[in-house]
Amino acid sequence: MLLDRSISRPKTPPPGLTTPGSNSSLKTSNFVEFISQTDDDWDVDLGDAGDGILGSKKKSKFPKSIEYKPPVSSKLGSGAGGSRSQTPAYPTPRRRDTNGLKPQFEGLVRDPANSLHMIYHPTLSPDTHTEAEIERLNARISRINKFKKILQSSTVDLAELRKLAWNGIPEELRPMSWQLLLGYLPANSDRRVSTLERKRKEFIDGVKQAFSRGTQGLDQTIWHQISIDVPRTNPHLPLYGFETTQRCLERILFVWAIRHPASGYVQGINDLVTPFFQVFLSAYIDGDVEQFDPVSLPKEVLDVVEADSFWCLTKLLDGIQDNYIFAQPGITRQVAALRDLVSRIDQPLVKHLTDQGVEFIQFSFRWMNCMLMREVSVKNTIRMWDTYMAEGQAGFSEFHLYVCVAFLVKWSEQLVKMDFQEVMMFLQALPTQSWGEKEIELLLSEAFIWQSLFRNSAAHLKQHNPPPPRLPTL
Repeated sequence: MLLDRSISRPKTPPPGLTTPGSNSSLKTSNFVEFISQTDDDWDVDLGDAGDGILGSKKKSKFPKSIEYKPPVSSKLGSGAGGSRSQTPAYPTPRRRDTNGLKPQFEGLVRDPANSLHMIYHPTLSPDTHTEAEIERLNARISRINKFKKILQSSTVDLAELRKLAWNGIPEELRPMSWQLLLGYLPANSDRRVSTLERKRKEFIDGVKQAFSRGTQGLDQTIWHQISIDVPRTNPHLPLYGFETTQRCLERILFVWAIRHPASGYVQGINDLVTPFFQVFLSAYIDGDVEQFDPVSLPKEVLDVVEADSFWCLTKLLDGIQDNYIFAQPGITRQVAALRDLVSRIDQPLVKHLTDQGVEFIQFSFRWMNCMLMREVSVKNTIRMWDTYMAEGQAGFSEFHLYVCVAFLVKWSEQLVKMDFQEVMMFLQALPTQSWGEKEIELLLSEAFIWQSLFRNSAAHLKQHNPPPPRLPTL
């Protein structure tokens, strides 16, 4: 069953940029006052080489094959079901389509595992490319083969997939890997097709029911906030400025909100859906997904991208729902823990922030609410989420806390030289625009070190400093 895309509304124009207020508004001791001042603060500005290299220098000049063919078990095909095919029938890779849509999209829609045999790489020759370039390709192919060895199993070993994913997932294999790591896609290959069909139909039916009377029949309080926030989402990326993208995000967010009445829609959730939408959309197109207009895609593809994004967002938020329910207690705990940890790691920084009247909640609320997505690019966020998902259920809560610790301590040398206003301006517009994968991986490594030192240690939980303001009863 396909989604009726006649359900739409006029495109909401993006809001005008506002000038930040005076610094007095930042010195707030009351959380209600702080929230009232920042609810709408969503401004635009605010390698594992290993066996991937061939043995000798002479041989290393030739690219390796991407293919991995798992051994066929004699047990396959036996059992009550009688004679069965021993391996999936993958479509043969063909020439890329010129309109951006992969010609094998039908197979990908049915089963993400079909992507394992649709990986393209440029042809390299020792006559036209350096040995270093070929060795980098060999390292990449070797890593892809390691993932394929796991993903092609009849039952995916999730523990091994997590180990491999911690250091990043090749973009060609990320959609399937994310769905497996989040528990949306079954590890057992026999259950995947039927599970995807059922879950996608459930979402599409939910959209049809919710929008049966058009946008006028929706909960207008929820819909109004979503319709304001969606055009503000990643406005610097063309993908999120296209009407088709915005309509998809609106449906995902509204259906999630009405299915989770304890929290409803909260600003920041609109950011969290975008990595899923971008990653799953990339599975069906060639070229730069951030520049792509989805309007040209078949309805069938848009339906599955939308549904898969919804269910994976749901899986993520199920683990951190305390961040978004009434009074947002999860964020309160994380902000308090962030202050405690930084005070153990960098006491001079905490003392300086305290002396300047800077409250941790004034800058770190957004770090917890939006998972640092306002501080780093979507591409860098996607790389971070490879590691978060590899960390398991605690990745988006506990490990994210240590990432925030490493992130704040990173700027310590600059911050201790600033006054209140300079600190707040700096932390709201951090110089991360030029960050790439190297900087993100260094941040993740530092977070891992802090986690190794302080996890399960009771000492850092003792309150030697006054706690940050508690969330009041509203």
